[in-house]
Amino acid sequence: MQFLSDSHGCAGWKGEMAGRIRAYDWSQTDLGPLETWPASLCSSVQMMLASPLPIVMLWGHAGYMIYNDAYSEFAGGRHPYLLGSPVEMGWPEVADFNRNVVDTCLAGGTLEYRNKVLVLLRNGVPEDVWLDLYYSPVPNDDGMPAGVMAMVVETTEFVKSERLRQAAENAYRADNERVRLALNAGALLGSFVWDVKRDVLSADERFARTFSYPPDQDLSNLPQSIAESHIHPDDRAWVQERVSQSVQTGEPYNAEYRVLRADGSYLWVLASGACEFNEQGEAFRFPGVLIDIHERKIAEESLLKFTRNLEQRVAAEVEARLSAEEQLRQSQKLEAIGGLTGGVAHDFNNLLQVIAGNLHLLARHEPGNSNVQRRVSASLAAVERGAKLSSQLLAFARRQPLSPAVCNPRQIFEGLGELLQRALGETIQIDVRLPQEPWHINVDRNLLENAILNLAINARDAMKGEGTIVLSAHNTPLDKAFCAGKGIVPGDFVRVAVSDSGVGIAPHMLEQVFEPFFTTKADGQGTGLGLSMVFGFVKQSGGHVEIESHVGEGTRVLLYFPRSLRPLRHDTASASEQSGGGHETILVVEDNEAVRASAVELLREEGYRVLTASNGDIAMQMLLEGAEVDLIFTDVVMPGLIKSSDLGAWARVQAPPVAVLFTSGHTRDIISRNHQLSPDTHLLGKPYSPEALLQMIRSVLGG
Repeated sequence: MQFLSDSHGCAGWKGEMAGRIRAYDWSQTDLGPLETWPASLCSSVQMMLASPLPIVMLWGHAGYMIYNDAYSEFAGGRHPYLLGSPVEMGWPEVADFNRNVVDTCLAGGTLEYRNKVLVLLRNGVPEDVWLDLYYSPVPNDDGMPAGVMAMVVETTEFVKSERLRQAAENAYRADNERVRLALNAGALLGSFVWDVKRDVLSADERFARTFSYPPDQDLSNLPQSIAESHIHPDDRAWVQERVSQSVQTGEPYNAEYRVLRADGSYLWVLASGACEFNEQGEAFRFPGVLIDIHERKIAEESLLKFTRNLEQRVAAEVEARLSAEEQLRQSQKLEAIGGLTGGVAHDFNNLLQVIAGNLHLLARHEPGNSNVQRRVSASLAAVERGAKLSSQLLAFARRQPLSPAVCNPRQIFEGLGELLQRALGETIQIDVRLPQEPWHINVDRNLLENAILNLAINARDAMKGEGTIVLSAHNTPLDKAFCAGKGIVPGDFVRVAVSDSGVGIAPHMLEQVFEPFFTTKADGQGTGLGLSMVFGFVKQSGGHVEIESHVGEGTRVLLYFPRSLRPLRHDTASASEQSGGGHETILVVEDNEAVRASAVELLREEGYRVLTASNGDIAMQMLLEGAEVDLIFTDVVMPGLIKSSDLGAWARVQAPPVAVLFTSGHTRDIISRNHQLSPDTHLLGKPYSPEALLQMIRSVLGG
């Protein structure tokens, strides 16, 4: 059979979908192998592939999906696994709608929808989509309806633009109404027409009142001398010059001048018009209007007085701009360093996972060998130190995935009290200062507590182990001047501060304290990552961090977090921790062979049935071919066309949904937005221990 073997010059017959249709194993569907397809189906498929419109063929009662290249773009993240799947499984959120389509067309009917709105999951996120849909039956070789031809024309942008157009029309009508009201309120002082040939001026009553013409004056023949006499003496020559220029050149006439009022004061007006010329090019008519601009001119004069100290203000602005530019350069420098450290941390975490996984397995296999256990424990301690170092690098690089929640600073301080006292020692006093009602903030509570602990330890070391550390929170609005160049917008913030009375930091070192591996401590007494981790966490949380210090007087570190107006979420009591294995089937998707091997061995020892895939493409093929799994345990960053987020999207739309547990040393925002995880996304950071993996798996499966 020569079906789709020769494109005959048709681009659609040699496109991506033509290749996928030839390669697909259709024997697993009711259509049977490609070689057995009826001629009518082959012709319909070829017609569909050649079309530039998005078209999908739904064949048989199940509605097996065959579609063209244009439809693959419409399908978004569901492509390519829609190919060959029943339409109700491919689009489960609109299954009832598609069932009616298939039944209607197989009965010989047709359907048409204009701007039909459907809620679709094309990239794992629900979105409103407007469509023009056309459905018609497709006959088999016997002329009986055997399938459905569905033409899909997305009109989402059209519908949105129509709504915008309607809103613009409404705004236009509102603007016209405001203009009419403004004119009625007196902004328009009148209209006039100057007959250039006859040198006669005519106008309406408002124009006559503005120039104080007598009440009984004939409006069709107004003496120009009266109008000229009421123009301010300093403005008369200017007005005459503008009139003459318009008559000679045809340029629009616009002149601002002052008119004497009855009470002796002057009114600022704008005269606007244009000279009209006859066929011989001679000026014969000069119409125009008079507009009240008095308030604007008074405001301009006030502004002129206000800006007479312009040099001083410009100098202040230049100084502020130079300061903002310096802050921007420092921020860009830290951002560049952060990009490098984030990449290093990702590769480092994979190496640590391989080492940790094999050490844990070695310890399990040699439970009675004390030498092995001692050396494994020492090695695992080194792995933990490396993992902490990697975590600090990711924090500075602003690449760590956050799990923010609304919290009250009072709760955080109360929860930290015992931990701080235990970590700092009895010779350190902690003075906690809070407002009566501190504002809420939306942060990752664990990371904020860790940041405060780091700052408190730095403060203890600066005071040589004795003294008082002040831990405070303060509700503070920040204005535009303060926020300039700091990467935050003006508004309400909560300022968390940690202060000490220690040795302080020299001015030339303050600009470097947030850089990774920079420390003011002696060699061997600090990694130089504590403050850089705090900096990265605060910036990633949408806040700002500053440090104030004077040699011999002490240091104060200020953390600014945006205020959250959302209520606190009261956490329910957590279930008791579960450990141990189970009988479920787990699909392990990991491109690093060593990491994959250690995870698989651990899970099989715990009684799980384990399937493996070296990338997302292989995993998706296994799932579409019918592999039944209870949980997908997948690395986030992998090569191939199918991403880990695609696996997660597929799992969410199954009935019932398949549990997914992600793992990574650095997510690169593939499964998060701005490195912030959604509540239904489960992530196990690398390197992980066997206990952490097993507990997380039981937690995800139990949820």
